[in-house]
Amino acid sequence: MQLGAQGDITSLIATLLWLLFFAIFFFYPSFSQRIQLSHMLRDLERKLGRLKQIRDDVRSRTLQVLGGYSERKDLDKELDRLVNSFMIPPESMDPYGVVYKLEHIAVTWEDSFEDMVRELCPKADRERAKTLTNLVEVTRGVDLIYRIVRHFYLMGKKTNNIYLVLQLQMLMPQIMEIAEAYRQASYAFSEGQPIGDGVGVLAVAKLVKDAEKKTYEIAKDTVVHELVFEGRRLLAVRAAGPGGAVGRPGEGVKRLVEAENGRVGAIITVDAGLKLEGEETGKIVEGIGVAIGGIGIDKYKIEEIAKENRIPLYAFVIYESIAEAITPMKESIAKAADKVLEKIKAIIREKVKEGETVIVAGIGNTVGIGMT
Repeated sequence: MQLGAQGDITSLIATLLWLLFFAIFFFYPSFSQRIQLSHMLRDLERKLGRLKQIRDDVRSRTLQVLGGYSERKDLDKELDRLVNSFMIPPESMDPYGVVYKLEHIAVTWEDSFEDMVRELCPKADRERAKTLTNLVEVTRGVDLIYRIVRHFYLMGKKTNNIYLVLQLQMLMPQIMEIAEAYRQASYAFSEGQPIGDGVGVLAVAKLVKDAEKKTYEIAKDTVVHELVFEGRRLLAVRAAGPGGAVGRPGEGVKRLVEAENGRVGAIITVDAGLKLEGEETGKIVEGIGVAIGGIGIDKYKIEEIAKENRIPLYAFVIYESIAEAITPMKESIAKAADKVLEKIKAIIREKVKEGETVIVAGIGNTVGIGMT
């Protein structure tokens, strides 16, 4: 009987405590919010610590690789200078001419950034210096992610803003995925391995492989392979490799069209494209327009010159995730480069008459993809 009474008392106390806890949460929501906020901040703190580990890992690898081509004792300080550099976009309040203003600023920044890396690593040859520039850009990217996440974490903690913290917590899975992709990208650039983003360049390289052709530079870090394909004059544009470069395909295509005086029958672009969740990596889709990512300068130039000369624009996109785009190229993506060749050839046969000129531009980073 005494044991039964003790059990009833224990059950009653537990019920009263549960009711008290429920009442506190119901009548004092700020108290429950503070508990939720504390839990979310602890979760964010753990993820921020992991993010810092990724940043430090990428940074230490970059310093190690740069150290093999440099004798500077202040290498760590110089890397900080590069990582903290920035580009201020032009004023767009009056949009007229903003593309060429943006191009001027972007080209100046890219050239000066590359020059600083070369000065830092005088032992590196031209191609290796370009790849090292990409490696420093990866370090800069992951460092920026860490600093932005840390900023919002500290702001949420300082102001006890549960909505700010909640939004950050919701975004953290995607942010951590991107940061991990940057970490994998640092391996690719340090070893000079092809990355997923280079699939467009790889496709063009395969298109002209073993063909009798003339190769020359048309713009900075951008080459043209000139050959004949089934009675059509084929101009294949791509970034020069095997150093890490994307070239200036927009400027290259523009100059080629101007030199041809309107005799271009079609412009075909091939590039990697971001897939949606659930879609197959390496899937090839085709459409109309210009398949080029980035800040839009190259895309604008091709669209503008095509409009002026009434040249049809055809595009092929090979699906991959953002992580797959900047990490070592997967087999499924490399195989897609072979498959897209037949589609390109079919478009040329169908849309371009014999005797006309067709321009095929392979877009992407050419790290690890040599000249054919």
